[in-house]
Amino acid sequence: MHLTHEQQNKKQRLFLVLGAFFIANAIVAEFIGTKIFSVERTLGFGPLNLSIFGLDNQNLNMTCGVLLWPAVFIMTDIINEYFGQKGVRFFSYLGAILIAYAFVGVFSAMKTTPADWWIMQQNNGEIINMDKAYNAVFGQGLLIIVASITAFLLGQLVDVYLFHAIKKRTGHKHMWLRSTGSTIVSQLIDTFVVLGIAFYLPGKMTGQQFIVTALVSYTYKFLVAFAVTPVLYVIHNVVDRYLGKDLSDHLQHVAMAHKAI
Repeated sequence: MHLTHEQQNKKQRLFLVLGAFFIANAIVAEFIGTKIFSVERTLGFGPLNLSIFGLDNQNLNMTCGVLLWPAVFIMTDIINEYFGQKGVRFFSYLGAILIAYAFVGVFSAMKTTPADWWIMQQNNGEIINMDKAYNAVFGQGLLIIVASITAFLLGQLVDVYLFHAIKKRTGHKHMWLRSTGSTIVSQLIDTFVVLGIAFYLPGKMTGQQFIVTALVSYTYKFLVAFAVTPVLYVIHNVVDRYLGKDLSDHLQHVAMAHKAI
């Protein structure tokens, strides 16, 4: 199919918009992930105090990064649909590079000497050392950064491979199957890799703690993968309307054939 100038513009704009949302969510998720929140109390009920694999008083405490990762799941699958493996791999590698770049920028900011008047600030009657607070929130260990980027890349590469392996068998039908199936496997790898490298290998977690923490985190991601399926269909329909049937069919055909972006 020979694309018109207008169709080329629509294709390029879609690629840029999807990629921008993908990378923005990935980077922001990395930084807000330094806060651990209580799922139970956020939803308005008390801690569950579960007993899991011999560990008592286990509750649903998770990183705030999980709030934005569903958007990354969705963008990954939409890019997969219209731009194939090459499109997802391009943004995955670019995303990893920009996450590393963002961390370099933050660490550079942490090494600057703060202005005297800025250090001690009053907030609701409480005096806060802003420099210590800034460094505590944004400062992450090198091993955590390495673990995060490694898990991100591995998860994305596994996701794109499984997505197209399933699509080869089902064709354009059953989008929920290839989307959810690829996500639940890739997030299993992502969860265990990031916790393994950042916490278990350096001895910050016991084997039991590692397994329990990983299972709690993965259970959330597993449930979210199914919960966002309707959103995926809505976005897919919006994109189809924007592109028009001919261009939409063409891009999906090219993506499935693993041709160039």
